[in-house]
Amino acid sequence: MNKNALFTPTTVGNLSLRHRFALAPMTRSRAQFDGTPGELAAEYYAQRAGLGLIITEGTQPSADGQGYLMTPGIYADSHVEGWRRIADAVHEKGAGLFIQLMHVGRVSHPGNTPHGRQAVAPSAVAPGTPMFTMQGMQPIPEPRELSAQEIRQAIQEFRHAAARAVEAGADGVEIHGANGYLVQQFFASNANTRVDEYGGAIENRTRFAIEVATAIAQEIGPERTGIRLSPGVTLNGIEEGEEGPSLYRYLVPELAKLNLAYLHLMYAGDEALLRDIRSAWKNPLILLRLGRTLEGLGDDVTAGLADVVSIGRWALANPDFVERFRADAPFNEPDPATFYGGGAAGYTDYPTLH
Repeated sequence: MNKNALFTPTTVGNLSLRHRFALAPMTRSRAQFDGTPGELAAEYYAQRAGLGLIITEGTQPSADGQGYLMTPGIYADSHVEGWRRIADAVHEKGAGLFIQLMHVGRVSHPGNTPHGRQAVAPSAVAPGTPMFTMQGMQPIPEPRELSAQEIRQAIQEFRHAAARAVEAGADGVEIHGANGYLVQQFFASNANTRVDEYGGAIENRTRFAIEVATAIAQEIGPERTGIRLSPGVTLNGIEEGEEGPSLYRYLVPELAKLNLAYLHLMYAGDEALLRDIRSAWKNPLILLRLGRTLEGLGDDVTAGLADVVSIGRWALANPDFVERFRADAPFNEPDPATFYGGGAAGYTDYPTLH
């Protein structure tokens, strides 16, 4: 195991990090029904501040951006107040906070949202997957296709949410362009059948992502703006097909022109594409490689393929992940039954070494 590379300092945006770890965004479904972060959220994130860079759970930029029960928002005054408590707690522990902006697009059920409206998406194509609701698992209904004007409005909602995140004390935001949600829905031909400037050619299907990133960078600064992508990952019914690698080989250099704080990849598979992305992206690259082991955690940093590695389930169950990893100490096992919803159990009650 090569740990040395992981324990060298680095810089991401305006943040100086003591090491090469970050907390990966993980939905925990413990917000209030109106989208205000739950009362334990500040404790939860502060417990994990040893990771240095905290990237939060997916947070909706608008009411239409919500898909799951009890997820937080960052567009209303109450949301800002809730996130300010979290930002203050994280900063007090010496870490930085980026709020992930997640518009789910078609991955939604009306029963999970405050307004009960039909979901919106690039095209009226359902993902073909079920979703948990108050009535149990339900098929995800067909979404409504966004008009070009509504797409422009969605971009402004991202801009507004980014401004509110900074108002709440966050150091920046991460655009969720992965995992089959709205931004990635524009990429995939099985979700985007449009024939206007947002559909068809790769240049058109990446337009929304680039315009969202541009708007946010203009609003809060590129050094406060990150984006997460998941090339080839097929979550939530997304299939990018054979042209997927070509799409990312076009998209990443275009995003690189914006001089964003970082690119965050959730990655599996195509090593040639990963090398091309790394070559095109000169700013910090955060990597969550699917299927990795603790023993191999530093390999991508050592190889120059990543600058930072993000930690998900290991950090969920081990608030003192960095300390345990450094000391080769045993790790707590995460309890999947408490991943989503509930109170302190499986959220803020995992024991530390001390």
